[in-house]
Amino acid sequence: MKIFLSGVSGAMGRVIAEMVAEKGQDSIVAGFDKAQPQRDFTVYQSLENVTEDFDVIIDFSHFSVFDSILKLALEKKKPLVMATTGLSDQQNKALAEAAKQIPVFQSANMSLGINLMANALKVVAPLLVENGFDIEIIEKHHRKKVDAPSGTAFLLRDALNDVLSSKKDSIFGRHGKEEKRRDEIGIHAVRGGTIPGEHLVLFAGEDELFEIKHNALSKKVFAQGALSAAAYLTAQQPGLYDMDHLIAGN
Repeated sequence: MKIFLSGVSGAMGRVIAEMVAEKGQDSIVAGFDKAQPQRDFTVYQSLENVTEDFDVIIDFSHFSVFDSILKLALEKKKPLVMATTGLSDQQNKALAEAAKQIPVFQSANMSLGINLMANALKVVAPLLVENGFDIEIIEKHHRKKVDAPSGTAFLLRDALNDVLSSKKDSIFGRHGKEEKRRDEIGIHAVRGGTIPGEHLVLFAGEDELFEIKHNALSKKVFAQGALSAAAYLTAQQPGLYDMDHLIAGN
């Protein structure tokens, strides 16, 4: 598999490059980054003149360069693994439209564990909520993460709302709100240190707590997920795919 990597000098870009080099099965033939890191492949600062042949694009960059990445994928007619979070509604709509022409893989979190966690929530949440449990989501990430709450927090919230009899509004922290808790899902973001990613869904009932938690111990879990998604996507027809498709396909 020949990969075009967007976000080469970012934390995830570095991990993916290291993992590809270690395994030796695939190769990164070129990449994109606004910085100019030293790599053994060409790193473009502009996507206007990409000449290399590649099989798939993996994007772990920033939502500000979304338009350029999507344009490259459409022009080259290549599959796109969109791992960048914080996309706007308009950008998500553009991605869905592009999926009519090319295979697109999108997930707010590329780890297998998080997506199995979302599936587990769909099983337990209806029964717990029917029995009066409140729901809080707490996510923790490193100090350099720019979007808050995380895309994964929204992924988990949406998984919950998909199965509840009535969708719950979200509240982001409660500073300055001098009122009792309402029928809502609280979402709280913690930023500090080098935390790769931690997500906790807390169900708080009468005299008991039920928690489902996922801890990423390194960024390798996200890199492996992205590479698995890329390999899966190269064999697919145009369409919008996610981790559920990958899990079912395996």
